[in-house]
Amino acid sequence: MALRGPKVWLWRWRRNPLKRRADRVEAWVVLGVWMLTVFVGVLAGMTVSRSVEDGLARERVEWRPLVARLAERAPGTASENGDVSRAEYVWAEARWTAADGSPHSGQVRVLAGSQAGSPITVWTDREGRQVTRPVTESQARVRALLIGGLAGVCAAAAPLAGGRAVRRRLERRRMDQWDAEWSRFGPMWGRTTG
Repeated sequence: MALRGPKVWLWRWRRNPLKRRADRVEAWVVLGVWMLTVFVGVLAGMTVSRSVEDGLARERVEWRPLVARLAERAPGTASENGDVSRAEYVWAEARWTAADGSPHSGQVRVLAGSQAGSPITVWTDREGRQVTRPVTESQARVRALLIGGLAGVCAAAAPLAGGRAVRRRLERRRMDQWDAEWSRFGPMWGRTTG
């Protein structure tokens, strides 16, 4: 890598009689890469964010709670003092009927010692399959922003890495040209007048 002097604002765009063609090309490459990086990052982030938020909104509309009944007594013993905040939750088998009338069953979290036949709320999709509770609008917004931001950063890394590779190649080429010129003119400096 070439030696660098102190940072000068917008040095690539200043007029200079010693500026070579390679310097002008590099200036345009840097500008293009930064513009492409910002454009790709913002576009990818917004697209992914909107897609995630739409998918979560669709889940809120399509997923419905149903009342299921425990198929068996839940393992463990019920809390002795009735304090629900300190109660132990266990997995138990529950059965429910979907909107189309088809029977379904699955594992649900219930209080330890719950009796068989106890009503339990389960969330189901259109086909009656068990799903998790859908996220709220604010949770969906936060999730979409985080996933969109991550996708934007990852997408922006591609043009940025490509630009770095192009700059490295331009700098290597510039150094090779400098070496060639130095080998041509360097020996002239070693001559003495006599």
